[in-house]
Amino acid sequence: MTTLLIADHDNRVLSDATARALSALGAIDDAVHVLVAGHQAGPVAAQAAKLQGVGRVLLADDEAFAHGLAEPVAALVLSLAGGYRVIAAPATSGGKDVLPRVAALLDVMQVSDVVRVVSPDTFERPIYAGNAVAVVQSTDEKTLLTIRTSAFSAAGVGDAAAPVEAVGVPEGDWRARFAGETLSSSDRPDLASARIVVSGGRALGSAEKFQEVLGPLAQRLHAAIGASRAAVDAGYAANDLQVGQTGKVVAPDLYIALGISGAIQHLAGMKDSKVIVAINKDEDAPIFQVADYGIVGDLFEIVPELEKALG
Repeated sequence: MTTLLIADHDNRVLSDATARALSALGAIDDAVHVLVAGHQAGPVAAQAAKLQGVGRVLLADDEAFAHGLAEPVAALVLSLAGGYRVIAAPATSGGKDVLPRVAALLDVMQVSDVVRVVSPDTFERPIYAGNAVAVVQSTDEKTLLTIRTSAFSAAGVGDAAAPVEAVGVPEGDWRARFAGETLSSSDRPDLASARIVVSGGRALGSAEKFQEVLGPLAQRLHAAIGASRAAVDAGYAANDLQVGQTGKVVAPDLYIALGISGAIQHLAGMKDSKVIVAINKDEDAPIFQVADYGIVGDLFEIVPELEKALG
C-alpha cells in the first residue's frame, strides 16, 4: 500500500510535525513517499530523505509553491493522487487548508486529527473537545488523513537517504495570490514544538500582569508562553498564543498552567502534555483533574517562590 505524506516546511527547514506524521504512517506503510512542494526547497527534500520510513521524496520546486498557497498545492497533490491509496498531511494550518480541497476534488471523505492508526483504513480521532475518542473507518477508494502530530513521537534519522525525484508542476490560473506576511519575532521557543510551555489565564488580571508573571518564569525555564482563550479574549495575550481547541494543540514535556480553570476547549489543546502542573486558587477547578501536580493558592505568591527555588 503506497502512502503519500505532504511535507510541512518553510522552504528551508522540514518541520517537526512532518517527522511526527511520518511516525504515525509507519503503521500503514514502511516506505512512505514524502511530497515537498516549495521554491528552492532542495534542502528540505534532503532532510526528508534522511528520515526513517521514507521510501522516496518527491520534489516539486516552483515559484507557485513559494508561499504554500492551498490552490496550487492541492492541484499538485491531485495530479499525483492516482498512484496512492493513502494521502496524509500534518494537522497544521497548511495541512488543514490543502487536504480538504483534495478530498473535495477526489469526492472522498477526510479523516481529521488522527491520534491513532488502528489499521490502514481505521483510525481514532478526538470528538467532543477531546472528551471522547471516535473510531472512524474509511470506505472510500482513497483515504485522506490529517494527523494530530502531538500524539506521536518524531521519526528518527535513518542510515541511508531515500532517493529524491523531481515531479512536474501542473499548470493553472490560480485565483489566490500571495499578498504578504508578517512574521512574529520572539526569542522564545515556538509554542507548537516547545518542550516546556508556561500558560496563563484570566486570573492574571491584566496584560501587564500576564507579562510580569509569566515572562520571568518562562525565561528561566527556556519555555514558550501560552494563554487560555479567556486570557486572549480579555486582551492579555496575542491570538497566536492561544492553546485549546480553537487555538494551538500542544504536547510538551512540561505544561505549567497559571490561573487557568480548565475549560473543556482548553483541555483539548494541552491534556496530552507529558507532565502538567496547575496553580489555581479554586480547588475545584477542572484543570486539577488532568494535572499531575496541583497547587491550590495565589499564583502571585507562588510563582515568585517557584522562581526563587529554580535559582
